[in-house]
Amino acid sequence: MRITCPWCGDRPGEEFAYYGDATVTRPAGDDPAAWMDFTYLRKNPAGPHRELWHHAAGCRSWLTVERDTTTHEILSVAFADPERGGRKS
Repeated sequence: MRITCPWCGDRPGEEFAYYGDATVTRPAGDDPAAWMDFTYLRKNPAGPHRELWHHAAGCRSWLTVERDTTTHEILSVAFADPERGGRKS
């Protein structure tokens, strides 16, 4: 798999670390059931899905990658935080 980093260009997937579902939102408040779901329950979607990736062996930018989970085709790549130019670490 190859990912096109907005800073570094087309790079091998080995340079990136997967950090999970980019669509998950933290629950508000102290509801234990909501925190249990947030912590342990994840969907396993088939098809296009937004994910967080870190360019760990490159520019160290955090990226939001839209990837088809059935084919691994990369559909789009953008900085997770465009206001900071993607560099969060």
